[in-house]
Amino acid sequence: MSQQKILVIALLQRGVVSPAVYELLTAGRSLANVLKQPLAAYLPGGTAEQAKELVERGADRVLWSGHAALKDFNDELHAQAVLAAAAQEQPSWVLIPGSVAGRSLACRVAVKLGAGLATDINEIDPASGAVKRSHYSGNLQATMEFKSPVRVVTVQAMVFPQAPAQAGRAGEVTELAYAPAAAGTEFISFQAEEAGEIDLGGAERIVSGGRGVGGADGFKAIRDLAHALGAAVAASRAAVDSGWIPYRHQVGLTGRTVRPKLYVACGISGQVQHLAGMSSAANIVAINTDPECPMMQQATYLVVGDMFELLPLIVAEIKKRRGQPVAA
Repeated sequence: MSQQKILVIALLQRGVVSPAVYELLTAGRSLANVLKQPLAAYLPGGTAEQAKELVERGADRVLWSGHAALKDFNDELHAQAVLAAAAQEQPSWVLIPGSVAGRSLACRVAVKLGAGLATDINEIDPASGAVKRSHYSGNLQATMEFKSPVRVVTVQAMVFPQAPAQAGRAGEVTELAYAPAAAGTEFISFQAEEAGEIDLGGAERIVSGGRGVGGADGFKAIRDLAHALGAAVAASRAAVDSGWIPYRHQVGLTGRTVRPKLYVACGISGQVQHLAGMSSAANIVAINTDPECPMMQQATYLVVGDMFELLPLIVAEIKKRRGQPVAA
């Protein structure tokens, strides 16, 4: 039986290695160093060149499969491929990005491996094997321990730093033969985000709107500020449920979890479900007419006022300082 390894699953986003994978390599290296196990990675749907980059970023051994069936994410087919890699690598830990795709994949893999599963974790103790995840806007930190010898975890984005590239670093790169079995689902098409949109997952700046935006037209002011700041656009569940903005922009327990350097909350009261998705932001600016709302209590900077009066003034000031023309 081969030596157990730490196994990172390197998922792709439209053919590109997800930045979250580089964060997993940092987490995996910490585990590998303490447990004295090699750090392996599996790249489904990737290329040999992408596999070599994972070696440069810390993996000791990388398996990759370039089969066309893995080009677009399908949790059934990807689970088959990951299980084939796990059978070869005999992992003690399987680290998977905490994305929608990653969580779906992790469930299937954990069941088939008979492994323990923990999702959306933000801390790993390599010595004890315990993991932690936050609840209730970070007010509660749950510690979980595994009874199973194999542990499958999904890791929240932007918790660990990205592993830096080390040009010339040596490691093993091997193609893993993969023959897909029949699947009950089929990939049909991919719908891209609107041109110019910044993805919430890795955004350093986010401007978000809630019930106080008042309607779909109100998000124009949100988008104008986001464009001026080079920020992503987000929303509360109330705004999404009202049909004002697509679900992909939703932040909170039932949406995305984000950790930007700047989060501007406009017209968002700050229900606990929303705070759970953004309370780890480095700086929170709350703009609201209610000075007593929960978001104001959470904010680094508080602005009491009407967002529709304030946001155009902020945009104009940003343009002025950049020497850009300001609309009259």
